[in-house]
Amino acid sequence: MIHLHDIRYVRLGTPDLEGSVRYATEVLGLEVARRVGKAVYLKSDSRDHTLCYFEGDPRDHTSAFEVDTPEELDQAMALLEQSGYAATRGSVEEAEKRHVRDFINFKDPSGNSVDLVHAPHHSGRRYFPSRDAGITGFSHIGLRTLNPRRDEAFWTQLLSAKVSDRIGEAPLLRIDEVHHKIALFPSSYPGVQHINHQVESIDDVMRAYYILLEKGIPIRFGPGRHPTSGAMFLYFEGPDGMIYEYSTGVRLITEEDEKTYRPRTFPAIPSSFCMWGSKPDIPEFKT
Repeated sequence: MIHLHDIRYVRLGTPDLEGSVRYATEVLGLEVARRVGKAVYLKSDSRDHTLCYFEGDPRDHTSAFEVDTPEELDQAMALLEQSGYAATRGSVEEAEKRHVRDFINFKDPSGNSVDLVHAPHHSGRRYFPSRDAGITGFSHIGLRTLNPRRDEAFWTQLLSAKVSDRIGEAPLLRIDEVHHKIALFPSSYPGVQHINHQVESIDDVMRAYYILLEKGIPIRFGPGRHPTSGAMFLYFEGPDGMIYEYSTGVRLITEEDEKTYRPRTFPAIPSSFCMWGSKPDIPEFKT
């Protein structure tokens, strides 16, 4: 089994690099870490970067997860290939672009591009955004799946994710104590479905709600509270149709909890996504 230590970054292609970066800084509240050629690296916490926008196809998405040692990376590559999944070792130049020591890339059964990275860089500079959104860090992603049961098996049997809960066929997967770092939502094509940043409190969620309304940013869901993770949330639309989320108060499933915890199944209805009554305007969440 391939042990995933943490989620690290998302790479997104965009036809409008400057517009996407402007949104990321002025609306989302990220900080530009650096510009290199036709790519801009943005940070939201102590990691070197957690989001990279590059000039390219807006359907070109890659998410990254960390492994602990070079040996684990080598073993991951061997296990993927033994299991029938082609894996490619990144070149020195490609690793430098990602600000990691080494990495491999593969696609999950639905075609989602995934980097497994070793020794990703941290930043010696404090995260200092141009807009104080209250962000405490990049936390999780939603991935599109063409076959939820098949992909759940891939992420939990070949990789180290565990099911925390399910909403209909959609599994919410953890790789550490946080309720979920990956969520797999049924779709007709692959890619990152949404990107989550944690914020300090419900005050930040509500403050964002009014700021986004004033800026004319489409609110797609919330404010609300997930009955699964307990997190209070707000989803809104970003460049190229990407959905971003702020949330706070996510449930932790500790080592002690693991002894008795069992995944719950929620029906695929609006109240399974929000216990306060908000209804999602997000295709993958609609029933």
